[in-house]
Amino acid sequence: MSRPEYQAPPEIYYGDAEAKKYTQNTRNQQIQADMTYRALELLNIPPDEPAFLLDIGCGSGLSGEILEEEGHIWAGVDIAPSMLEVALERDIDGDLFLQDIGQGFGFRPGSFDGAISISVLQWLLNAETSHPTSSPPHRLTRFFTTLHSALRNPSRAVFQFYPTSDDQIQLITSIAQKTGFGGGVVVDYPNSKKARKVFLCLFVGGGGTQQQIPKGVEGEDDEQVRFERRREKERKRDVSGKRKNMKDRDWILKKKELYRQRGKEGVPRDSKFTGRKRKPVF
Repeated sequence: MSRPEYQAPPEIYYGDAEAKKYTQNTRNQQIQADMTYRALELLNIPPDEPAFLLDIGCGSGLSGEILEEEGHIWAGVDIAPSMLEVALERDIDGDLFLQDIGQGFGFRPGSFDGAISISVLQWLLNAETSHPTSSPPHRLTRFFTTLHSALRNPSRAVFQFYPTSDDQIQLITSIAQKTGFGGGVVVDYPNSKKARKVFLCLFVGGGGTQQQIPKGVEGEDDEQVRFERRREKERKRDVSGKRKNMKDRDWILKKKELYRQRGKEGVPRDSKFTGRKRKPVF
């Protein structure tokens, strides 16, 4: 079966039925979560520091939920209206924008502390019309140029994507570097057909090309993949075996302060009741 990007444009492929089907699929949820955790690891955000992140191709908010769980504030862009409708129905917390990323962004310079993108970048490699400005190089150039402007200095952007050839990787990487990014490609499990994942890790400022590109996760079989997933889950559990509480008082206060810094209206004031666990109501 061919990949979705070869069947129809994303705003058509992800119609109402497909958007709901994709979101409700537990396998998709797990894959999306695994790749989002890995993207956050490659972003290398200092621990216990909430960041304002851009989720490129946010879809129905599966990645955004992980960002929220990790204590970050996020905004998401997607070209598929049906995906964004599902995200609104799920009552996710991120700000959502209907946006063709191939046309570039209109965000204020330095708006975001970082960006992630899961399974999206390959969509820009398809020309939807014969017009020269619709060609993949033109769309990629607009995308990376405006993204570079929207990120603060220093910061990172991490993209997980599905290239079909080394030529596609070379095209994407070269255009990103021409627009001012440093960095390169990170490949996890390069010797596994099923588990192999390709990430583009880009740097803004902070030494640019002089920064060291992170190393990919090595492994030759699915047992190594399962081990890495178990390790990630265990990292989020305390000594009692229960999942760590990601939304304690300190987490709430940090998030509210970041909301205020970003100019968000209607942020509740702090009080002695902030973060207090409510008693069950019978």
